[in-house]
Amino acid sequence: MAVPVEEAIAALSTFSLEDDQPEVQGPAVWISTERGATQSPIEYSDVSAYRLSLSEDTKALNQLNSLIQEGKEMASVLYTYRSCVKALPQLPDSMKQSQADLYLETYQVLDLEMSRLREIQRWQASAASKLAADMQRFSRPERRINGPTITHLWSMLKLLDVLVQLDHLKNAKASIPNDFSWYKRTFTQVSVQWQDIDSMREELDDLQIFLSTRWAILLNLHVEMFRVNNVEDILQVLIVFAVESLELDFALLFPERHILLRVLPVLVVLATSSEKDSESLYKRVKIIRLINIFKNDPFSTQTRLLTLPAPHELPPRERHYLIINHIGAIRSEHDDFVVRFASSMNQLLLLKSSDSVDVEWCKEVKGNMYDMVVEGFQLLSRWTTRIWEQCAWKFSRPCKVVVPSESYEASSSFSDYEKVVRYNYSAEERKALVELVSYIKSIGSMMQRCDTLVADALWETIHSEVQDFVQNTLATMLRTTFRKKKDLSRILSDMRTLSADWMANTSKPESDLQPLQHGGEESRGSFFHPRPVAPTSAQVHCLQFLIYEVVSGGNLRKPGGLFGNSGSEIPVNDLKQLETFFYKLSFFLHVLDYTVTVVTLTDLGFLWFREFYLESSRVIQRISH
Repeated sequence: MAVPVEEAIAALSTFSLEDDQPEVQGPAVWISTERGATQSPIEYSDVSAYRLSLSEDTKALNQLNSLIQEGKEMASVLYTYRSCVKALPQLPDSMKQSQADLYLETYQVLDLEMSRLREIQRWQASAASKLAADMQRFSRPERRINGPTITHLWSMLKLLDVLVQLDHLKNAKASIPNDFSWYKRTFTQVSVQWQDIDSMREELDDLQIFLSTRWAILLNLHVEMFRVNNVEDILQVLIVFAVESLELDFALLFPERHILLRVLPVLVVLATSSEKDSESLYKRVKIIRLINIFKNDPFSTQTRLLTLPAPHELPPRERHYLIINHIGAIRSEHDDFVVRFASSMNQLLLLKSSDSVDVEWCKEVKGNMYDMVVEGFQLLSRWTTRIWEQCAWKFSRPCKVVVPSESYEASSSFSDYEKVVRYNYSAEERKALVELVSYIKSIGSMMQRCDTLVADALWETIHSEVQDFVQNTLATMLRTTFRKKKDLSRILSDMRTLSADWMANTSKPESDLQPLQHGGEESRGSFFHPRPVAPTSAQVHCLQFLIYEVVSGGNLRKPGGLFGNSGSEIPVNDLKQLETFFYKLSFFLHVLDYTVTVVTLTDLGFLWFREFYLESSRVIQRISH
């Protein structure tokens, strides 16, 4: 019996679609003039339009970013490098007459791999030289150029991190020296009849020294840095920036925090090469602050050159790293966040469906949605960090006694890799890990699905925050604190010029703009209508630079931290407002790059990375497992 169309359509409304069901509409892509809010698609060439004399800084910044990208490709080559010698055939005695042909073919195979290692050797030498020259350029006492900007400091730290990772990978790859010894042996055999091989032998000797010397990359960096003078100032600035960022939890994404933890010990070693430099550093950064950071993250004390507690002197951290000890609190955070995020979304949907709403209520709803997004990013970052750190803890501490899960495994031999992964987790730990992975994926999916709904709210809130600061906060500072300080007043005026959206005021009656334009009642601020117009990466880049210039006066030798200068003439309240907005600016970029940030924070692909431990334990990977 046929069902009437009207009844069939009405019946569809009774069906409920559960979460994680297939959706007709896939994730939307934001339409933006930039490829990603956290990086400039035009290499900061628009910075020159703001006339801040940052051309030297911009040029050096783009050079460092290119080196970082190349370095990541080099790290991929090293990470995936596996021994070629093990795959080479061995000739039986009956075919010894073909030994010369085998040597030639072996040389040709290995020469391709060695050419990649030579490229890494040349790149690291070039990168170390350029990084040292870049630091020296901004450390001269008589320097005549502006910078380095905060974006530039981050690029220095990221390039140093790439060099540190390359050095660790080179040291860990036992197959590389083995392959090189075979390569040198075959070169000796096949080059007998070649001519003019002196340059090739010299290049081969240089490569051998590079591959056989532990920490060759960092040692070369140390030589390059102190080949030029006056890099101590910039090293101290980088250390202060890293310490304050870790203490204030300034890094929104966990990869940024891990960069700071990896490079901080190296920076301290470089900055304390002499007793005089050590005294200068520890006057600026108390050693107890460094000790506290390394105690909280013991894996960062791998550098034995530091006068810090040895790993066996540090308190046991197993309880801190194991997820099972935190899953109860994580479960509560997840449940609470899901309810509050859904409530904020309902308020936002109600706002969108209303024809006329109160301006203050609209601002409150959208501001609350922004706060929930930032909190969601912080939760995802913290939870993903938990999995990262537990994996690192387990990989560094294989189980001593294997308890087979099946009876037929009792007589089997177990590889080192199985001892750190397969048999290193109890049933409760596996359950907690799976539960946390499900929380990360569910929160990430929930935030991803509503990206187009929250877009306008996020953009308007960021626009409102920026305009309130430059049109109201800075206006008050110009009338009071900085009224008689021409140099600082000029910098604050530059901040207003490059980021103030005066068009947002045009829809307001002229009478409401009187306080700003004619210096009326100081208690009244400039009124503006928020618009979904976000600042560009270049504007954020310049604003952070100008705030730092106001606080430091462009003096790298300024005592104290970025905002902790007790001798500053800026009142504490104004300094606090500048600091708060300074750190908000970096959060803005990640919020604007919403989809990329969600994908980064929910990426758990590192759980499948096995190459490193398989290489260090000399185990051939079995595809069947």
